[in-house]
Amino acid sequence: MQYDLTEEQRMLQDMVRRLAKEKVEPGAIQRDKEAKFDWEMVDLLRENGLFGIDFPELYGGTDAGMLALAIAVEELSKVDAACGLLIADHELGCLPIMLGGTEEQKQRLLPTLATGEQLAAFALTEPDAGSDVARLRCRAVKDGDSYILNGKKNFITNGGVAEIITLYAVTDPEGPVRKNADVFVVEKGTPGFHVGKEEDKLGIRSSDTVELIFEDCRIPAENLLGQNGSGFQNIMKTLDFSRLGVAAQALGIAAGALEYATAYAKEREAFGKPIIRHQGIGFKLADMAMRIEAARQLLYKSCALFQEQPKDMSGLNPELIRLSAMSKCLCGDVAMWVTTEAVQVLGGYGYIREFPVERMMRDAKITQIYEGTNEIMRLVIANTL
Repeated sequence: MQYDLTEEQRMLQDMVRRLAKEKVEPGAIQRDKEAKFDWEMVDLLRENGLFGIDFPELYGGTDAGMLALAIAVEELSKVDAACGLLIADHELGCLPIMLGGTEEQKQRLLPTLATGEQLAAFALTEPDAGSDVARLRCRAVKDGDSYILNGKKNFITNGGVAEIITLYAVTDPEGPVRKNADVFVVEKGTPGFHVGKEEDKLGIRSSDTVELIFEDCRIPAENLLGQNGSGFQNIMKTLDFSRLGVAAQALGIAAGALEYATAYAKEREAFGKPIIRHQGIGFKLADMAMRIEAARQLLYKSCALFQEQPKDMSGLNPELIRLSAMSKCLCGDVAMWVTTEAVQVLGGYGYIREFPVERMMRDAKITQIYEGTNEIMRLVIANTL
């Protein structure tokens, strides 16, 4: 295992960092204020080949691996967490295809997803169930050479803008959930598939978050991913991989907040010297830097291990599952703590929307909630010890 950055990874890091500073950061405050999905950001990521970082070369990706994906998400999230989420969530929507799809399905779907020509979303959460998958009720009923979907999904990132939805549905609600659920590909425009309300969120406000409604939505049987009854296994492994992307988003938010707070503390003077020279502020920044670096080392190690794992339906060992949960949990907690401290460092200015740290604090909160709450992450960690 090696997670010191290679020359190629450093080149990617430098490229995305410049892109973020020059093209993403200038409009971040306005995008947050307007709370509208920005297709210009999608085009920017498409033009720079950032959607296919972790896609196999065989299907049009660059096959750079999970660590490269995390680096890109981190750098974008330093200036705009919603932009970093575009890549992380796209990966999430595509992972069920990579893990459980047949060769024909991969050849048909992945090339346009690798370039970002089409966006993907992952639909798991429902109004009455999220962490408790046994309560999920979106139903798929076999009907000849088709499946008929009925139910609702909510809090679906990219759900209103994606052309491809990978959806988890129960085939027999009376049977054990581990054996009676599947993942299906639902394409935009399929009759019976509707986008419901758009959520008005605390943070990541320019990210698309919507309700999805399925009313007698008929999809062809060939849109079933993997063997019948393999859905639970597919989503569990999907989430083990995708939590690293959310961890990278959280790490980027924290790192961006530290960079801004440090620069501010060097310029702002009180009692005759820059406030970074006062221990009350200097120690805050020191603690922020330590926690961020510890979180980065855990995440990079986890990514280095995960990129050696085959993207198929084989199981992961408990250590890998634990590392994924630890990375997501620690990075999310660090992001929330660091951004709160950054607001404090800026004082009254930290509370003003003209300055980015209050947005970073709002953005950080969701990283403790989605992709498995941090309470669930601690449960996962404990169960693998």
